[in-house]
Amino acid sequence: MKTIGIIGGMGPLATADLYKKITVNTAADCDQEQIHIVIDSNTAIPDRTRNIIADGADPVPEMTKSIQRLTQCGADFLIMPCNTAHFFYDRLCAVSPVPILNMLNATVDYIKETFGPGKTVGLLATDGTIQSGIYDTYLKNAGMNVVKPVQNQAKVMEFIYDGIKKNNLDIGIDGLMAAAEEMQAMGAEIFILGCTELSAATDYYHFDERFVDPLLVLSKKSIVEAGARVR
Repeated sequence: MKTIGIIGGMGPLATADLYKKITVNTAADCDQEQIHIVIDSNTAIPDRTRNIIADGADPVPEMTKSIQRLTQCGADFLIMPCNTAHFFYDRLCAVSPVPILNMLNATVDYIKETFGPGKTVGLLATDGTIQSGIYDTYLKNAGMNVVKPVQNQAKVMEFIYDGIKKNNLDIGIDGLMAAAEEMQAMGAEIFILGCTELSAATDYYHFDERFVDPLLVLSKKSIVEAGARVR
């Protein structure tokens, strides 16, 4: 089997969640049948949202260091548990000696295959992901519409930064659901949990089948790419 390299630390909980999802969803009867995974939880990577919407530091140099460390450790391909980081996907591919799976592309493919074409999709994500429009391109190319919260976007950011990133699970999901209801009024039928902190939150809060978890999609795609079977 191939070795997976995880460009982690964006954030650490999301990194741990991706590793867990790969392990839990791999068809294996013993430790030796699990996939070899190398993780670089590089918490020195600057905040991606601050770089995209403000004057924050460029995260690519630190992410490049992670790529170098992971490939030196034998990773055959790489994955990133951060939606916003995919804004820099092309730059990272240009410096990586091994392939980098694209979580956003895989998520949109999953939505089209599972729910059918022509759907309106609501995006729950950071301001950086929202304003960069990175999901918009993939969704529009797949023939789907995308809507985003306006009145309740601040509540999404509060859930991500004051809730999950601070391990504050008492924050609850009322604000997140208000954003989803706002987008449902715009025609959204499906919702992307477009921040890996939201993916990590699926272990603690209940989300129904309309809420698509990109980390789960990526974990299953990675298992197949590595040459193992999905449980």
